[in-house]
Amino acid sequence: MLSLTVVATAFVLVLPVELPDKTLFASLVLATRFPALPVFVGVGTAFGLQVAIAVTAGSLLSLLPEALVSGVVAVLFLVGAVLLWRSATEGPEEAGEVAAGREGTSFLRAAAVSFGVLFAAEWGDLSQLATAGLAARLDDPVSVFAGAWAALLTVSGLAVFLGGRLADRLPVALIRRVAAVLFLGFAVVAAVETVRTLAG
Repeated sequence: MLSLTVVATAFVLVLPVELPDKTLFASLVLATRFPALPVFVGVGTAFGLQVAIAVTAGSLLSLLPEALVSGVVAVLFLVGAVLLWRSATEGPEEAGEVAAGREGTSFLRAAAVSFGVLFAAEWGDLSQLATAGLAARLDDPVSVFAGAWAALLTVSGLAVFLGGRLADRLPVALIRRVAAVLFLGFAVVAAVETVRTLAG
């Protein structure tokens, strides 16, 4: 059964991390080369598979001793916070090389190219680390999956359907700093839990 609190937590944590991310800009580029719907289907499927992998990794982490898990989670979130804060003054990441396509490309081909680009781009991404950390900490993989995937679909939907206008209006530095503060908060909570577990 889904926990709306866990779904909301995952959504709120993953959304600001993904907004200024390279995958947003890759989605924007794909949407300029292919029709929006197949891009959204391909991107959404890639995100779903990546979230499932992250949740599985986090769930496996939860089988370890509690103090070790909360310590690993604290480090993951702290690293994420530092990376986000440091990147706040940088420009948006490159979207990467995207296979050339034509407006007349078939639905299946456009979706497959979109899937491939995003699946490759998402490995080791901050949202993937956050999802794995939440799955390990909250022990509710289905709710974490639902919240994280919903956040990623929201971002990709904005990128694909709103196109270039979105990239021009995003205060990237502010979004990255807010996300860094969120990550730092989760790192502190996990660190406190680690100390409590070791002391108890």
